[in-house]
Amino acid sequence: MNSGSESSEQRDTKHHGRLSASGVFSGLRVVVSSTILSRLLGMVRDIATARLFGTSPVMDAFAFAFRIPNLARRLFGEGALSAAFLPVFTREWERSRGGDQGSAWQLATAVFTLLTVVLSGLVVLGEAGLWLWSRFGSVDEQSRLLLGLTAVMLPYVVLICLAAQVTAVLHALGHFTIPALVPVVLNVCWIASIFFVDPLFEPNRVQQAYALAVCLLAAGVLQLGLQWPTLLRLGYRVRLNWQQSWPGVREILVSMLPVTLGLSIMQLNTLLDSAIAWMFSNAAGYPLRMGTVSVLYYSERGYQFPLGVFGVALGTVLFPLFARHAARGEIDHLRDDLSLALRLVLVIGIPASVGMVLVAEPFTDLLFRGGDFTDDDVQRTSRMLVGYGLGVWAYCGVPVLYRAFYALGERVAPLRVGLAVSLLDMLIKLVLIWPLGELAFAFSTAFTSVVHVAGLTWLLQARVGRIEWRRLVATAWRTVIAAAVMSAVCYYTLGVNPGPTLLGRVVRLIVPLGMSIMTYFIVAWSLGVEEMFLLVSRAKTPLTPEEGEGPRVRDES
Repeated sequence: MNSGSESSEQRDTKHHGRLSASGVFSGLRVVVSSTILSRLLGMVRDIATARLFGTSPVMDAFAFAFRIPNLARRLFGEGALSAAFLPVFTREWERSRGGDQGSAWQLATAVFTLLTVVLSGLVVLGEAGLWLWSRFGSVDEQSRLLLGLTAVMLPYVVLICLAAQVTAVLHALGHFTIPALVPVVLNVCWIASIFFVDPLFEPNRVQQAYALAVCLLAAGVLQLGLQWPTLLRLGYRVRLNWQQSWPGVREILVSMLPVTLGLSIMQLNTLLDSAIAWMFSNAAGYPLRMGTVSVLYYSERGYQFPLGVFGVALGTVLFPLFARHAARGEIDHLRDDLSLALRLVLVIGIPASVGMVLVAEPFTDLLFRGGDFTDDDVQRTSRMLVGYGLGVWAYCGVPVLYRAFYALGERVAPLRVGLAVSLLDMLIKLVLIWPLGELAFAFSTAFTSVVHVAGLTWLLQARVGRIEWRRLVATAWRTVIAAAVMSAVCYYTLGVNPGPTLLGRVVRLIVPLGMSIMTYFIVAWSLGVEEMFLLVSRAKTPLTPEEGEGPRVRDES
């Protein structure tokens, strides 16, 4: 049933169907590693694209056209639909565990079919509208290029959203290796197009943009096709019974709105930040300097890296585990795994926060300084990054807590907390921008993110029972001690300045960062931070207790 590449991952078995700790952390390592690889390839992709198209009108048209399938992917694929689908699918799977899984496959087929029909219909309407606009509208050459590139890339919407739904099914069944490679495929195809396909159309930049758009369609086919064999090996067959599947489909559709809003809280806050910064930095006497919107953008790119690598990865791996516990009524197991997840957030998030505060300036200097990005811009962005860095651990905790709520079928409560926190965040910023200027955005975001985590944890505890606070506090203290030692080493090594050259700037960031990571791991290991063992060890360490016993592994190997 499993591919050889996934032999170490968590599996759904019929004899006892429980997930092993080794499988969970194997999945976490796979997702984190693949996310880092994808981010690095994404940087290469962006650099190569910038060197090919620069900030030309061709690049403007391509970037705008690509936003449409990218937005659809976030909404219908990796976002609300997947978050609403996975708990319902898991419940159907658990109901028929040990027997025929036909009802679960029928639900998956119904969602695949509905998604294909709806999105294909929208794509056809979109293509017709684009053709009518270009044929009968008053269109200049730039607009014609935008319409043409949009028309080429529009079918990618169907491919990537279907690929994301297949990913959700594989996650529900404990498979992470192949799905984790899906975003890597896009970046590889993008880079390959720039280096091997686009040179065939040199020097025509318009033709190169169209060639790149076609290659992205090919990437969509590969992203979907890469996962399909694994799905078939798990026993999937097309089974369409609308009458039996409709209640589950309707539940998914009804839950999409609150899930969409809940998962969009951070994007909403970012949009509000940009709006406030724009309004209060474009007139004399206002508290914000010109360029605040740009400083926000660059600093957000920095603090979102650990969030994307670890916070989202942890939520991705634990979401199907939470959903399976909820479907089986194992609320005590869900609570124990949630406690472990929160300890992991502290073990990784606290040193990430400290590290980002300490290396904010060399990090910003290496990534952004040059051209029109001046020394003053480096200082402004790095100060903003220091403020944001204080809340990294909280940013990583929010997606984990949200997914615990969704696994329990609770979608409104986290939305209410998120909206309340957003309102509080906006009010604090409107007050603090007068004494603190642009730094108010960073400090307010960090503070309200801590409030967000506290509120979600308090509400969740009322639903699953008391969390293991003693172990959580003990882990926090050991982590703080290890992070303090790490910060001393980092501060000392930051004093070494090899010079303003590119190599010197790289060394100035990499050496303190490497020494800090090594120091933290050694000190945390010596203090007995057991979560470190779980992250790096392949041993089957306990996740939740067997009935009537102390903590032990639920082994499925």
